[in-house]
Amino acid sequence: SRRPRSAKPTPEEVRGWAQSFDKLMKSPAGRNVFREFLRTEYSEENMLFWLACEELKTECNKHTIDEKARMIYEDYISILSPKEVSLDSRVREVINRKMQEPSSHTFDDAQLQIYTLMHRDSYPRFLNSAIYKSLLQSVSRSSS
Repeated sequence: SRRPRSAKPTPEEVRGWAQSFDKLMKSPAGRNVFREFLRTEYSEENMLFWLACEELKTECNKHTIDEKARMIYEDYISILSPKEVSLDSRVREVINRKMQEPSSHTFDDAQLQIYTLMHRDSYPRFLNSAIYKSLLQSVSRSSS
């Protein structure tokens, strides 16, 4: 299934997103649509944080990891940031400790917490949203 990223997802793909949150998040097209929905709910920073963590995990260069970790911290963890994500104090403490020596996995706990939050909180609303329903209609129509 080597389709260009910009190609429209297939009806099967779009229907699959309703079967599991994992399927939605593993699909680049799915993440885009979900992010569009989160923007309407003013919680797009959750997805942006998650994506930034995914990117950090692919880094091997110590200097780049340091830089990216600091940027993620300032953008999404710092209580001074307008894009601050909602994390519990335990996870925050862990991050604050790990930031002394950041690694590509510094935010793993936080990333899981935000993933779970999106799954529990936003995902059910996404499946009932106009954004998802109209996409589902448009792909089903064009394929039949």
